Amino acid sequence: MRRKVFYVLAAPLAAVGVALVISSIVLLFAGSNPLTAYSNMWEFGTRLETLIATLNRATPLYLSGVAVAIGFRMNLFNIGVEGQYILAAIVAAKVGAEINLPPVLHVTVIIVTAMIVGAFWAGIAGYLKVTRNVHEVISTIMLNAIAVSGVVSYLLGVWDVPDESLDTALPAIPESGWMPPLNGLVELFTREIQRVELWGFLLVAVAVGIVYHYLINRTRIGFDLRASGENPTAAEASGTDPKRMIMAAMLLGGAVAGLVGLPELLGDSHAYNLRFTRNLGFNGIAVALLGRNHPVGIAIGAFVIGWLDRASGVLEVRGDAPREIVAIMTGVIILAAVVAYAIVERKRRAEEAAAAAAATAAAKEELEAWQNQQEVGDGEGGGS
Repeated sequence: MRRKVFYVLAAPLAAVGVALVISSIVLLFAGSNPLTAYSNMWEFGTRLETLIATLNRATPLYLSGVAVAIGFRMNLFNIGVEGQYILAAIVAAKVGAEINLPPVLHVTVIIVTAMIVGAFWAGIAGYLKVTRNVHEVISTIMLNAIAVSGVVSYLLGVWDVPDESLDTALPAIPESGWMPPLNGLVELFTREIQRVELWGFLLVAVAVGIVYHYLINRTRIGFDLRASGENPTAAEASGTDPKRMIMAAMLLGGAVAGLVGLPELLGDSHAYNLRFTRNLGFNGIAVALLGRNHPVGIAIGAFVIGWLDRASGVLEVRGDAPREIVAIMTGVIILAAVVAYAIVERKRRAEEAAAAAAATAAAKEELEAWQNQQEVGDGEGGGS
């Protein structure tokens, strides 16, 4: 049990340690005191309001990480989450602004719309792979560009969106389509939260993580996905259709990707505009790698990256270092984590192989001893 815990904790702890060392060196070269910078980040980052802002940042990162992880579990590299969530957000924002329904139903329609759009856009890449053998990396890169630079611009033109103050924005979603904040729930255990609201979509993200874990580890389709990813030939021989699994993985990943923009849309901006957060899809790849495609690991990775992003603001304010140092820290953590995971996994497999060899040798010795006993018994029986 202790060894298992060691293998779980060794890689992330080593990654954080390496990141701190390298970031300290960069800070020294930049003329800053690493201890002062880290102390200020910790002091600011542990405030209740900063932690709330961290959770708000981590929520879409977590959803993006899960969307990427679904493809990873089948050895599919879906890097099209960026285009999928942006396209889903603008369509969901338009639908949400055009309808007026009771609160729960209104939010449900927006969520379902986003999931359908995300699944449809990801499904195009899946269809190209199973029918024309187009690699998903190529197709999703192209679909990102088409979604962001093509379809979104086209839709804004077709919908005749007014351009006010150089900020093109869709009409706002009525209040019945908003998700209420969770401040009241948090304040039951803490003090009153100032100047920030905890987005209610956090609960949806938690539900997505639970469903993802159950689907991948407790259902037949999850088993088929994992089997197809680990050994497609063996999975096909056992009756699993690999093309169907590719489509399933892309559609499921796209549906989750469609949710990535909704925490901001339903909890803060309530409309799609040019200031809508970008690059959540690409950051989700880092989160999935950092979390090893496990729902809890992805949550930790999303929180770490979200915390670094929010806590780093104090560095510029107090003149400790440029905020870009956090980009270096994040990159080093991810790179170190990937390397550390590979080393730990190699060591674990070597120990398992050694243990298996030792068990085989012990079993062979027991068998030889038993055979010797049988021969001695037969010899004594024949002599009498």
